[in-house]
Amino acid sequence: MEELQRMSTGIKDLDEIIGGFPVGRSILVTGDAGSGKTIMALQFAIKSASDGFKTVYVTTEEDETDLKFQCNSFAWDIKTLIESGSLEIISLAGVRAMVTEAEMKIGIESVEEDIGRLLDQISADTRVLIIDNLGSHTGNLTPYEFRNRFDFLVYELKKRNITSLIILDSATAREFNEIALFSVYGAINLLKRENPYTGRRERVMDIVKMRSTKTPVDFVPYKITESGIEITGKVKYE
Repeated sequence: MEELQRMSTGIKDLDEIIGGFPVGRSILVTGDAGSGKTIMALQFAIKSASDGFKTVYVTTEEDETDLKFQCNSFAWDIKTLIESGSLEIISLAGVRAMVTEAEMKIGIESVEEDIGRLLDQISADTRVLIIDNLGSHTGNLTPYEFRNRFDFLVYELKKRNITSLIILDSATAREFNEIALFSVYGAINLLKRENPYTGRRERVMDIVKMRSTKTPVDFVPYKITESGIEITGKVKYE
């Protein structure tokens, strides 16, 4: 049986826990505001592009300048990766404000055409796609429409053997998050909570699922340092 290929998440200790992200599969990242979703996505993008995988980062809420500022704060050399063509940023920030519902034809166009507009912007040599975040464009969709669009997106990315990280924030309807959870190959939820033993606030990640992978049953504690996300505790497996 052919072994599933994996690639680095960009977080060393997370690679040791799950072995990396499965190649050609879609991973869902959810979480509260301030939990580090964009940092995790950027960390993965920088690593994959640095490793020679053509990476496309689609941002729906921040422009390219904002992302560059974030990367610079962690001393990640995003400028060189962009100039070399290894990393491409597609900014859709402001689209919701500039385009009317009629122009977007939400709920009228076919699923294939709707997703096709996004995929048409991605070059054929793309190996990694990050969408940060898809929740920004779900406001006018019914659960049925969202399921069709999301399933089609995941299907097309797998067919192209593109490894993808798709972010949905906590503001997205819970029903949409649950729909997405069943469609993806893996899912990680980033949380901020009060530690029941110390009473202090902390960040933890819940590796909700990762098919073909041994995953921990407990929350995985992490912190955001000057180098990005770092795992801070040991994990327990079933």
